Amino acid sequence: MDANAVLDIGLQGLLIAAKLSAPVLITALVVGFAISLLQSITQIQEVTLSFVPKAAAVAIALLVCGHWMISEMVSFTHHMFEMIPSLLGTG
Repeated sequence: MDANAVLDIGLQGLLIAAKLSAPVLITALVVGFAISLLQSITQIQEVTLSFVPKAAAVAIALLVCGHWMISEMVSFTHHMFEMIPSLLGTG
């Protein structure tokens, strides 16, 4: 196994982590921004007000994107296991 293979595996791991976390993070960002905008318009400055809608939105995002996230992770894992013989130099 050479340095290029290690860097390639690391890059693929970082890309899959970013791809899998994007729906949840973007949902939390959008809902948090909307709630903070609503709070600034209505002058309600309660810190805990944004927690429940953000948690509900993230749960919905996980329900919607969960199957895709699991299938992406399974295909990435299969790809990594298929690379083992070539990384060991036996294939």
